Amino acid sequence: MKRIKWQLLLGISLVVLSTIFYLIHYALFRDAYHIFYRLIGDIAFAFIEVLLFTVIISEVLAIRERRIILDRLNMVIGSFFSVVGKDLLRFFSEFDPNTDRIRRDLIITNQWSSGEFLDMSRRLKKYDYAISIRRGDLSSLKQKLVKEREFMLRLLENQNLLEHDAFTGLLMAVFHLAEELESRPDLSRLSELDLRHIAGDMQRAYSLLISEWLSYMKHLRENYPYLFSFAMRTNPFDPNASPEIKE
Repeated sequence: MKRIKWQLLLGISLVVLSTIFYLIHYALFRDAYHIFYRLIGDIAFAFIEVLLFTVIISEVLAIRERRIILDRLNMVIGSFFSVVGKDLLRFFSEFDPNTDRIRRDLIITNQWSSGEFLDMSRRLKKYDYAISIRRGDLSSLKQKLVKEREFMLRLLENQNLLEHDAFTGLLMAVFHLAEELESRPDLSRLSELDLRHIAGDMQRAYSLLISEWLSYMKHLRENYPYLFSFAMRTNPFDPNASPEIKE
């Protein structure tokens, strides 16, 4: 209320000052025509100023601000994949009996176009993401998730995540899987019903993870070639991947 009152007083003061100076102008020059001619012209141009400053320029600034936020967000996503994401993809691939169907398709190269990324994204939406709970090492997956739980919690506190619902959903799915596994002290004595429940949680996290990974690879290829090069040399879907550059 005080702020509105302050703004109202300022507006009235400016109008009064403007009126006083117009009266001084008239008293000195006795030229009402010139006063109203300039006044109407200024008012007419004010609408163009509103268009320029409150619509066009503000939109340009908003776009710039969104780009800055997205850059910061992609830094967060990059740290997630460096610390947790790539290892999780390897773990989930071990549980996936059909991983060979897409493994070779996800060995991305520098020659991929935006259309190829889009086509692969569409294909991944139709992928089964089956989880065979007894194929992989569930205990090692649990250890990894419990170890990195604090790291993921800190990521969830990042305000920039509000701009990316998909990645927030991924973090929540992975964190939920970590809680489910941590709450079970002995994974070797779970019932079939409980194993199916955990498999469903893994399937949810797996589908979100692989989709976000592909999107992040596209971002790196288009904006950071040197980071993309390392990402491909450590591609979790490439059995021959190596961080060392070889002939």
